[in-house]
Amino acid sequence: MTTKLAGRRILVTGAGKGIGRDTVRRLVADGAEVVALSRAAADLDTLRAETGCATIAIDLADLEAAAEAVAGALPLDGLVNNAGITILESVLDTTMASFEAILAVNTLAPLRLAQVVAGDLVRRGKGGAIVNLSSVASSMAFANHAAYCASKAGLDALTRVLALELGPHGIRTNSVNPTVTLTPMGEFAWSDPAKSAPMLGRIPLGRFIQPAEVASVISFLLSDDASMVNGVSIDVDGGLRVS
Repeated sequence: MTTKLAGRRILVTGAGKGIGRDTVRRLVADGAEVVALSRAAADLDTLRAETGCATIAIDLADLEAAAEAVAGALPLDGLVNNAGITILESVLDTTMASFEAILAVNTLAPLRLAQVVAGDLVRRGKGGAIVNLSSVASSMAFANHAAYCASKAGLDALTRVLALELGPHGIRTNSVNPTVTLTPMGEFAWSDPAKSAPMLGRIPLGRFIQPAEVASVISFLLSDDASMVNGVSIDVDGGLRVS
């Protein structure tokens, strides 16, 4: 355990499983007071019992209800926009309904929650940090992921604009962009060697990512160790981009 985030109150969305759950664990271990948000109340119950975090059970697809719930958790010093969804459809079969649903959670919710958290920080004259969980899919094409890729590209662009506009207020915004991460969903999706082998062959380190490895980068970006890191998208991909 460390104290590098001691005295910080940080909200993590999509906290019930996978990267979000490991992020809550890491931030608590680093001394933060964490508010965990997820639509799955049962997941939050076990996470609260494990870490002592506060919890908010709500679906980010309802943007204004989520914004109201987060406003009720203020004041906050940091925000981790981790929640994300996808629906696998080919370009020719992608529906407007699925595209809009993915965009709502992956891109619009981070903006709406940043408005709530950063708006309060500005009013209080306090600095802070926002970390958006993006993906290498923001700048790489993956079949059947048109809406997901677009939503993450939008999130990276949003990250840069937030960094530009909020930076003068002492609020830093960055994104973390992993490749395949071995969450339960990731393990299921990439369990077929015929699918995973070509991707692994492009990663110089020769393996996929563990959720805790993403969480460690998120913790770094929230801390004073990253005091001059603002507006960047950090690839956590084992070297995929250089292959």
